[in-house]
Formats: sequence, C-alpha cells, structure tokens
Amino acid sequence: MSEDQYKFDRTSSDRAGVTMSASIEGNAIGDLMSEKEGVEVTKYPAMLRIDGGKILEFDMNEIAEYLGEEEFTTYDFEIETSTHYGRMVRLDDPPKVIVFANPEDAAEYLGFDLPEEEEGPTLPA
Repeated sequence: MSEDQYKFDRTSSDRAGVTMSASIEGNAIGDLMSEKEGVEVTKYPAMLRIDGGKILEFDMNEIAEYLGEEEFTTYDFEIETSTHYGRMVRLDDPPKVIVFANPEDAAEYLGFDLPEEEEGPTLPA
C-alpha cells in the first residue's frame, strides 16, 4: 500500500451515496438498487455501501413493494441508514430520498437560492 491512498483531497468526487446496516431491509434495498444503472453496491459483514452518480434516488413506494410491505417511509429509510455523503433531500409526497453529489443541484431542485460564496482564507493543503 502506498501513502497516496491516505492523501487528503478536496476535489469533488461527483458521486453520492449511503451506508446502510446489513439488516433484512438494508440488504433488500441494496439488492433493489444494484439493479439500477450507475449504482454500485458493496456488501460488508455488518453494512453495505450504495454509491451512485450525481443523483442517487430511493423511491420508498418501490422499496415497500420490493419488501412486500404496505408502506416504507423516509423515516424507516433513515433508521437503516448509518451515514451518507452528498446533500440528502427527503420528500414526503411521493415518498423519496434523493442524495445529490453537488449541494447546488439540491438547492436548485428545492428552489432554494444559495448565498454567494465569499472569498476567504485558503486552507493549507
């Protein structure tokens, strides 16, 4: 292994994703999402990672149907999720969780104007 793999990098990966528990629901969500184009699911003994591109969308109605449940809410989804990267947006109607790689894309989706970024001190590399 080289030290480069531990190098800090501030550049955007242009990806969004979640880490979920390897529960019955979490594994089922991973299986469902692995069927989607551009989504990569990596399983570990106690968790799984679901990685996507610029936008990663989880449809709660689709998940409920896959699980054979009447309902699977965004709250249920968050219980299974241990962490995420990207800007997460939770919608109630229709119930979805969308993770955006770029916060500006999430703000645009929500119709939210972000304040202009001020030039500040540059942090050391």
